[in-house]
Amino acid sequence: MASTGTGFRIQCDDNLQSMLVGTVMRKIKSRTWKKQRYFRLQDDCMTIWYQSKKAGNAHSTFSVSDVEAVREGHQSEVLLSIADEFPAARCFTLVFRGRRGNLDLVAESAEEAQSWIKGMRKLIENVENMGERERIDQWIGDWFKKADKNHDGRMNFKEVRDLLKMMNVDMNEHHAHRLFTMADKSQSGSLEDDEFVLFYKMLTQREDLLRVFQEFSTDGQKFSLRDLEDFLREEQLETGDCHTQAQGLMGKYEPSEAAKQMKAMSFDGFLMYLGSAEGNIFDPKCRGMYQDMGQPLNYYFISSSHNTYLMEDQLRGHSSVEGYIRALNRGCRCVEVDCWDGANGEPIVYHGHTFTSKILFKDVVSAVSNYAFKVSPYPVIMSIENHCSVEQQRVMAQHLTHILGDKLLKTTLDGKPPIRLPSPQELKGKILVKAKKIGGLEESFCGLVEDPLTAEVSDEEEGAEMDEDSIHRDSLRRRVMKSKQRLSKDLSDCVVYCKSVHFRSFKHSRIHSKFYEVASFTESKSRKQLKEAGAEFVNHNAHQLTRIYPSGFRTDSSNYNPQEMWNVGCQIVALNFQTAGEGMDLNDGLFSQNGGCGYILKPSFMREVERRFDPDNPQKLDGYRPLVLTIQVISGQQLPKVNIKEGSIVDPLVRVEIHGVPLDQNKQETRWIENNGFNPVWYDTLRFTIHAPELAMVRFVVEDYDKTSKNDFVGQYTLPLSCMQQGYRHIHLLSKDGTSIPPSSLFVHVRITEL
Repeated sequence: MASTGTGFRIQCDDNLQSMLVGTVMRKIKSRTWKKQRYFRLQDDCMTIWYQSKKAGNAHSTFSVSDVEAVREGHQSEVLLSIADEFPAARCFTLVFRGRRGNLDLVAESAEEAQSWIKGMRKLIENVENMGERERIDQWIGDWFKKADKNHDGRMNFKEVRDLLKMMNVDMNEHHAHRLFTMADKSQSGSLEDDEFVLFYKMLTQREDLLRVFQEFSTDGQKFSLRDLEDFLREEQLETGDCHTQAQGLMGKYEPSEAAKQMKAMSFDGFLMYLGSAEGNIFDPKCRGMYQDMGQPLNYYFISSSHNTYLMEDQLRGHSSVEGYIRALNRGCRCVEVDCWDGANGEPIVYHGHTFTSKILFKDVVSAVSNYAFKVSPYPVIMSIENHCSVEQQRVMAQHLTHILGDKLLKTTLDGKPPIRLPSPQELKGKILVKAKKIGGLEESFCGLVEDPLTAEVSDEEEGAEMDEDSIHRDSLRRRVMKSKQRLSKDLSDCVVYCKSVHFRSFKHSRIHSKFYEVASFTESKSRKQLKEAGAEFVNHNAHQLTRIYPSGFRTDSSNYNPQEMWNVGCQIVALNFQTAGEGMDLNDGLFSQNGGCGYILKPSFMREVERRFDPDNPQKLDGYRPLVLTIQVISGQQLPKVNIKEGSIVDPLVRVEIHGVPLDQNKQETRWIENNGFNPVWYDTLRFTIHAPELAMVRFVVEDYDKTSKNDFVGQYTLPLSCMQQGYRHIHLLSKDGTSIPPSSLFVHVRITEL
């Protein structure tokens, strides 16, 4: 059911034509696992089908919309490992959204590889440029294919009944048959393409939206330009010129030319508008770059990853440069590199004293160099945990200097002693090394650094990166803390604005700390400090950077809640990017604004020391203005099936969580609706008082209610309160992995008022 426009584009494209015919390629999993598979683009131009060459073997498929990017040549570890066997021109990698593994392929010829590379990129571009109407047609087509079991291009009533179960609809047989008969215009006892579209539209009729439409329409049939203006101003609380905005929305979303001529919007157009970016709960004005990027680095929250090289757990997991590529492509701006002495004088990266696999330091540096600025131009910090001998530290410095070239920041920006950290704007395109340093920045200007080749780092500087609460390294730590580590001057010279130091106390920092020093805290140590001295912690972070990392007990790579660290202004709150869940949902939510650039400007009360913000007592803040957030959860649309058991249908409930300062932490739930994941209706109202709105994050979670065991996760969406649009809005749900699950959504009404 591809649209005619798409069909025409495909006929004119030789690469897509050859993909439709299909080709044999090798699927590569390792140096030893290389198997031939037959790959073909399906006629819908949205699905790739493949199977083993052996007859009778099961086939597999994946959707083009699941593919995020195509990498050309030896751009994955697997393909690099077979570079001596297959030339780069025949190799390419399909990178999937979320945390799904890559698909590494080798074509029979360079021409065939190019055909698939260009063809896949074209298809990805088509998906990204699809209009709302094309998207809906696409979903309808997908359901039709799933239900048409005997592939005859039509659907009998039994197939329709099975489809309803697949779609999470529990409908009595009589009602289902009535809809089926109404849609069967040809009276053939089965539904063809257009009849199925009609059936789908009857099934997805939005009574909840019709109510809103009729309430604001003067004649109950259509929106006049004036009706739409009033709706935007009074209900959606849009600011600015609502007349021009209404005209723009009519032009963009009204499908009927006749309605456009009359300067009117039909119910279909209204449906399209509320399903679009303008009707989304996330304010489009916050999507792009909108913040001041000219403030000192420590005035920003920075998207940060912990043990970036790990793809799985912390004890036996696989280490891979892919971890760096994925994190950087998600807008991460601070990556971690654990360095140890390796064979043949080459430093290696792995989680020391564990069974995690090892990768070369130089490969990590190359990956960072290649991917640092693909999604964001703002600086990347390489947080180096250095366990290497002086000899291998020199090799590290050589790799950093030679591979990164001009990207590596090796001197202050203007060559003069600075008095504060530079801004993300000033550091665009630069990679900063955070590690231990001999002496300070001032000494490098006065020529006071001792011993030209090496120096000892004092006790308090060592231990800066040790996992202080990790049982696995306890005895090791006691030994190391007593000794002094020798540091190579070459590596020390790579550190400019981010010198790793050990934290003693806030009082000591106030007197002795320099703005370029960075202390690292485990989550438990930072929790102790924020409970005992929250306002002091905020003050500390107004002067310098702080890094927080997960407890050593989190061997499963689970995450802590980053919100409590953001509440005291900690900038580098490092999370395990490979692990889905609440922690990463909050991180993705916070950093989804400001162009996804990985830097979010902290609220002014965290940057201005004299404001003395205390997260435990937000009401004492000068300019305290609490808000009331009222959310009416109206309905859900086409929620995904979570239980694969035959005939099982979701019993959905919605939980709204507020993450913020301790006083704002809250959650409330709707009722659960029995056996309806397709179009559940609640009309339940939830109210929250929010004392520090600038720090509040709102997380919507949909669960499948189960009275005998833990509820199953269905979908979620997280965003900052400051990015929320008011009025009637759709929330497009994300999977556990943070990838979109169209067409699943919630329909809500949002009001934010002063207390």
